[in-house]
Amino acid sequence: MGEIVLARVDDRLIHGQVMTKWSRGLGCNAIFVIDDVISKDPLMKNVYSMSALTSGLTIKVLSVDEVMQNWKETKFGKYKVILLFKNIETVKRVVSEGLNIQKLNIGGISKKENSKFVIPSVALTKSDAEILEELNEKYGVEVTFQMLPDTKKVSLADALKTLD
Repeated sequence: MGEIVLARVDDRLIHGQVMTKWSRGLGCNAIFVIDDVISKDPLMKNVYSMSALTSGLTIKVLSVDEVMQNWKETKFGKYKVILLFKNIETVKRVVSEGLNIQKLNIGGISKKENSKFVIPSVALTKSDAEILEELNEKYGVEVTFQMLPDTKKVSLADALKTLD
């Protein structure tokens, strides 16, 4: 059975910090990008998959349905995997469908309309905050905010205080 070493929301998905700081520090051997739109875009799938050439990691770009099938059939097999999500809504979908995410790192969400920064790299809307609270309260997912492994980790409760 595989192991989820990190579940992370970062709208940049795979970038230098994920490839160096997070993946090496956690000893993972795979990164799964979970995004319905990107999984249907051959060019973008290729761009992300090409990251594997120099990293030594297995990189897969999967739809929600594909990751759920993989989880149900193999529990991610031999992989010590980082799950990367572009948005919080996708995390809610996979968790509600039975993916066993115990801890969720929110590392990078760009500023958009009606959002507010809760840490320098994460801007949340009221809807985002409500989904994170639901993940925590209903599904027992521990949600923290942290850009890099060596930066301060902020709890969900403390992050949401900034939205008041």
